[in-house]
Amino acid sequence: MTTTAAIALDDLEAYRTELRGYCYRMLGSAFDADDAVQDTIVKAWQGLDGFEGRASLRSWLYRIATNTCLDSLRARGRRALPMDLSSPVPATTAPDRTLPDSAWLEPVPDADVAPLSTDPAVLVAHSDSIRLAFVAALQTLPPRQRAVLILKEVLSWQAAEIAELLDTSVASVNSALQRARATLGAADLSRPEPMERADAELLARYVKAFEAYDIPSLVSLLHEDASISMPPIAMWLRGLEDLSAWYLGYGIGCKGSRLVPTVANGLPAFGQYRVDHDRGGHKAWSLQVLEITDGAIAHVHHFLDVDRLFPRFGLELRLPA
Repeated sequence: MTTTAAIALDDLEAYRTELRGYCYRMLGSAFDADDAVQDTIVKAWQGLDGFEGRASLRSWLYRIATNTCLDSLRARGRRALPMDLSSPVPATTAPDRTLPDSAWLEPVPDADVAPLSTDPAVLVAHSDSIRLAFVAALQTLPPRQRAVLILKEVLSWQAAEIAELLDTSVASVNSALQRARATLGAADLSRPEPMERADAELLARYVKAFEAYDIPSLVSLLHEDASISMPPIAMWLRGLEDLSAWYLGYGIGCKGSRLVPTVANGLPAFGQYRVDHDRGGHKAWSLQVLEITDGAIAHVHHFLDVDRLFPRFGLELRLPA
């Protein structure tokens, strides 16, 4: 049993990454998760005198983190992907309607939320549980159901441990878990291929086609019902005909782009840079995150909040000529 006298700040900091992963799943934003974890560690450090060692330090920190997330969620609406909010639109739709950044689910670098374990089963569960579709589905759950599901299904806590953390009964935990599973069971949670299993040749062909802006070659890599989205723009498109028309219509500004590979939410991703006609070279335009299923690209997320996202992913905001 850990005593207060034996706890140093480094002991709290050791849990920062896994707490960030938990808070990211709860809040749908890596930046909100940073704030929640920082608040958690500060509250824990300031409240060490109240830690009696009856539970583990880890459990105590998760209790603080959970309460911090629940407080945050009371003050705002859920984050979502464009596909959660509307039907697809035709390629002739002007991309002029946006929603605030706080409305959108955000991607996260894998390293920011990576588990400490090297157990293959844990790593697979981690990869599945940070998929964008899964995190988006979590946001549809009431906050306490969300916490129960993450603690039980992702972190493998026992119902009794969760009940103690939430100051409730085991029966209430099991009831919340059953309702949460039913909600997620009705969601589209197809499993795209994670980065480690993604077809390297397919990705190379995608980069070649996109950078050449060879649209026939590009769409040949997509599923027939493939789709694209562009948060914070509140619209999305689906189907090869509309995607082809989009790339050659409103999306023509992407011609001449360069792509720099990265990984987001366990999926292959690229920093996209468009030609900077004013200053020369290329400037950051979007973080593309690809969902690949059955050997073809099913969806391309284009996250346009590059001023915040690119530094987080270790990407420059400009590429020289």
